[in-house]
Amino acid sequence: MMVKREVASWTRWLHIYLSMFSFATLLFFAVTGVTLNHTNWIEGQQKIEQLTGELPLSWVQTNAARVDELEVVEYFRNTHNIKSRLKDFLTDDAECTVSFKGPGYSADAFVDRATGSYELTITKSGTVAILNDLHKGRDTGTTWAWLIDISAVLMIFVSLTGFLMIFFLAKKKLSGLLLTGAGAVIMVLLYFLFAR
Repeated sequence: MMVKREVASWTRWLHIYLSMFSFATLLFFAVTGVTLNHTNWIEGQQKIEQLTGELPLSWVQTNAARVDELEVVEYFRNTHNIKSRLKDFLTDDAECTVSFKGPGYSADAFVDRATGSYELTITKSGTVAILNDLHKGRDTGTTWAWLIDISAVLMIFVSLTGFLMIFFLAKKKLSGLLLTGAGAVIMVLLYFLFAR
């Protein structure tokens, strides 16, 4: 009986404090789960900017052994205020393609190696798109990917400790387990009936 009380106490303690610790994260992923389900909410928020310019030919010239990638990237960052991380820098005989990506943001430049001229397209997709990309971990980097993984583990522990607590509530155990089973069956039925 003492062990059962101790386990119940620890389960309750873990559930409460894990829930409080992860509250903001859980709320964020719940809200963005809704916004991901309604992508039409972000229509019309996208702003596209088309820019042109010219790079020093010595950075990209076709007869050079290699393209000066660092100079090109820093030029775009400084000249066009690009703060997102570099996603790709591709070079062939005629052209360089430089892509910067971030949540709700992209900047793609196409540089003519023969002339140094470029076309740059900057796309800003608005707040809801940023939140959706953060939810999915799209173009967010390793640290944010770790946050998503840690959040998922916290959600698992919060769910499991909440579920375990029903076993320590004698009067509510049967109804709690029936509700848990009903919820699982409904979710599976909805999948087979509407989501396949």
